[in-house]
Amino acid sequence: MVNLTIDGKQVQTKENTTILEAARAAGIYVPSLCYLKDINEIGACRVCVVEVEGVDKLISSCNNVVSEGMVVYTNSPRVREVRKTNVELILSQHDSKCTMCVRSGNCTLQTIANDLDIRRQPYEMQVPPYQWSPRSPLIRDASKCIKCMRCIQICDKVQDLHIWDVEGTGARTTVDVAYNNRIMDSDCSFCGQCVTHCPVGALSERDDTEQFFAALANPKKKVIVQIAPAVRASWGEEMGLSHEEAEVGKIVTALKMMGVDYVFDTDFAADLTIMEEGSELLRRLSEGEHQYPMFTSCCPAWVRFMKSQYPDMTECLSTAKSPQQMFGAVVKAYYAGKLGIAKEDVFSVSIMPCIAKKSENILPTMNDAGTGRDVDLVLTTREFVRMLRAEHIRPDLLESTPFDDPIGEATGAGVIFGVTGGVMEAALRSAYYLVNGENAAPDAFQNVRGQEGWREAEFELAGKTLRVAVASGLGNARKLVKALRKGKAHYDFVEIMACPGGCAGGGGQPIKDGLEQAECRGNHLYFLDDIANLRFSHENPAIQALYKDFLGEPLGEKAHHLLHTDHTAWKMPRESE
Repeated sequence: MVNLTIDGKQVQTKENTTILEAARAAGIYVPSLCYLKDINEIGACRVCVVEVEGVDKLISSCNNVVSEGMVVYTNSPRVREVRKTNVELILSQHDSKCTMCVRSGNCTLQTIANDLDIRRQPYEMQVPPYQWSPRSPLIRDASKCIKCMRCIQICDKVQDLHIWDVEGTGARTTVDVAYNNRIMDSDCSFCGQCVTHCPVGALSERDDTEQFFAALANPKKKVIVQIAPAVRASWGEEMGLSHEEAEVGKIVTALKMMGVDYVFDTDFAADLTIMEEGSELLRRLSEGEHQYPMFTSCCPAWVRFMKSQYPDMTECLSTAKSPQQMFGAVVKAYYAGKLGIAKEDVFSVSIMPCIAKKSENILPTMNDAGTGRDVDLVLTTREFVRMLRAEHIRPDLLESTPFDDPIGEATGAGVIFGVTGGVMEAALRSAYYLVNGENAAPDAFQNVRGQEGWREAEFELAGKTLRVAVASGLGNARKLVKALRKGKAHYDFVEIMACPGGCAGGGGQPIKDGLEQAECRGNHLYFLDDIANLRFSHENPAIQALYKDFLGEPLGEKAHHLLHTDHTAWKMPRESE
């Protein structure tokens, strides 16, 4: 242990602790912009500078460690002056029209500038122009970039895709797509982790809220909305609601107030996915040993990663569509008729914790209902919250409204799709039933739970040992795939989620800078599963009715047409090179 003094307070901390971490642990706040623990500790912003007795120059606290007897001042007159100057210099290259920024009120730079009482700009403004493809699901505004390098480090160290890089020198230094690429021509998975770790509004999702309001205003359209599992665990955060207060039924009420005609639960489609994917797994296992496992395909960012990085393994992906796309196809092809709506008049919207879903719904293979796109529009959790504010809706004052019938019913197995390991656990619950004709205990497959980036387990199924693995975060996915290709690992079934923690930590979720909330949100989804009346996808009466009345059986002809896809039928930008 090391003893030091910070702002007159005696502090004891472990060796090799940074000054910044030691101060924060002692309840002394040191502001920072670029710092991300274990990921970005480069001292680029110079906002976290502190004064140390016996040292001539101020030093960055994020990458200098404590020493015995050190005396630190985090907010001395000298520190305040330099910190304020550094922030003013950052602002001289930053578009400070905060009222028109998507992160206004939730921006670390804005907060620090206000705390430092910066009311004027003493330096000449040199703001880079905004130049970006409006088609991209992920938007980068160069005029707001503060060169903190967080996006580069997250993409390199966590996601291992290396999409971003530094270009230019001196005052012209900026961040852009690596190798002089355009984002739409790159290998970007659109996972959105760079967005959720940006401290300002330089990165965001493409805003599609105007299209949603236009659809509501169109008298010819019936707007049908689906809500993803992980959204219910996060949407209330920006509204100041606890998990208990942020009931998913309040989302239904709010959407009906906006003018939405029908609101359904994507958990229903998650149950449907389990029926198809579980049946596909059992059929594959009956064929004998395979060189590689079957991979889940419900995460579009993971699918893009596989196709761009290991295109020769694309056929290992389950052909089952994601729940979002299954829902869109079934609603237009079948339920629209049951609701008395012409399928051409349906405007299908999904609210997702994900940015990659915005790229998935426009794939040329996602149009099987015969009316163009099966899902017309995708909105992130953040966009939904912005719409609540635009409509002056107070969620804390709302009563809960149930999902609409006939596809508002879902199971706990569908709910846990939103957390890493949840798809695997839900699939195993139903696979066990399909093999044995009876249910295992609902929690029999808990070994796949956890926030570790790569987990593995074994279960007995049909007298055989089923080897499974779960990975979240694309960096962990790459490690797993490399191990498979080298013969160092062997599995039968693998679940991959592109975002650490799964959809609960998705790139479209609410942002609280410096705080990772995937585990907390995931725990809430497990709680909802625990208290659910039904916990097995195959027991969902709405799913049973769908197969009986329309689809026939899992993997049948009609199910294959609507619920499955050919992942080789479309190309990533560099896949054919």
